[in-house]
Amino acid sequence: MDGETSRDRWWLVAASGIAVFMTQLDATVVTVAIPTIQERMDIGPSLAQWVVLAYTLPLIALTVPSGRWLDGVGPRTALVLSVSGFGAASALVGLAPGIAWLIAARAVQGAFGAVLLALISLLATIAVREQARGRAMSLVLLLGALGGMSGPVLGGLLIETLGWPWIFYLNVPASVLVIAIGMTQLPPGGRPRLPDRLWAVEAGLLGAAAVALLLALSLAGGSGAGWVALAAVAVPFVLVWLRLPGSRPVVDLLRSPGVAAPHLALLAEMAAVMAVQFLIPFHLQRVAAVPPAQIGLTMLAFPVAMLLTGPVGGALADRWKPVRVARLGTVVVTAGLALLIPLGSDWGPADLAWRLAVAGAGAGLFAGPDQAMAMAGTPRHLLGTTAATTSLARQLGVALGPALATGVWAFSGYDPQGMRLALALATALACASVLALTWPARRPLIRTTQ
Repeated sequence: MDGETSRDRWWLVAASGIAVFMTQLDATVVTVAIPTIQERMDIGPSLAQWVVLAYTLPLIALTVPSGRWLDGVGPRTALVLSVSGFGAASALVGLAPGIAWLIAARAVQGAFGAVLLALISLLATIAVREQARGRAMSLVLLLGALGGMSGPVLGGLLIETLGWPWIFYLNVPASVLVIAIGMTQLPPGGRPRLPDRLWAVEAGLLGAAAVALLLALSLAGGSGAGWVALAAVAVPFVLVWLRLPGSRPVVDLLRSPGVAAPHLALLAEMAAVMAVQFLIPFHLQRVAAVPPAQIGLTMLAFPVAMLLTGPVGGALADRWKPVRVARLGTVVVTAGLALLIPLGSDWGPADLAWRLAVAGAGAGLFAGPDQAMAMAGTPRHLLGTTAATTSLARQLGVALGPALATGVWAFSGYDPQGMRLALALATALACASVLALTWPARRPLIRTTQ
């Protein structure tokens, strides 16, 4: 990839943030639209859930292959193709006359979203000097968190005022804005290049492995721990993928301590946080008898604290070593989650909100510096691959956390003590993220050249 200069291009960082905002928004905004879509298209719940799955599965299956593709394509070409494809697919979703069209368009939207999620960290890396990279990564990741957080709220407002298709139509002007910024901030270079057949084989293998893993976790939580065995179905697909030439850059990267550690920390931290985000609303609803609107306000404590500390984490990472700030963030997250473990039956929104805010503050300190660590330990020609693998680690953590929490909680018969055990597991996962960034390691084998 080319296009790095000695000056900082914050407009390009902003465009990356808008792009990740769109992709994360579309992952959550549709949840409030599903009942309306189900009613308007006269379909059952089992079919309606594919409106979500059709978008999610390509995000997991295509992220790593997309990263390899990005390593051989100029950044401006990749940005224009991926953003225009995402915007066009969004319009097709809104125009869908029936469920088959809608599901197919959502799958296309998810495919382009996978490329975008791999691209954004790369753009933030080449847009600024290394001395400003922590701030750039923090800004982009905070906008992504804001997109996921605002999805249900924005979706509800749009459905009530303009109708459900408008939750997708809004991506079109946003896509035009991102492309316009990219065209002015990035130099020409890199001809459009379609993925080869091997790319499709990789996507199929990783997609099949992802489906097996997610089904195993989902069924284990709802139907018994025995369904965990289904995860073994993913192993042959991964082993075949490891024999393909395309897996070699990923394996080489993850063998390097300078890249492996932030990946492991990200996976563990996301799983811990998402487990808690899944569990706390159940306590508020079932035990504290809190109305839905107040539950939403309570859960906002985490992202609001994250938004406040994220810029601080980026600035500190640029002044100190990113690993120090990321490590501090994981310690604060762990402390916040540990404070939740007692989970008294008399705990209300105020008792939970300040503890969630502590964890959110740590997450804000962690996110940008951890991503900056991963990108700094990567050779320049593999920046796209690392951007993709960190995105995959984040998505796997999002899926793994609620599934593990549900499994532990279900094992105890969904009683309060089981929820406390699940919160203890989440805290243990957060501790694992601390260890990943603390365990003695050699220097990165390769560093990005400036």
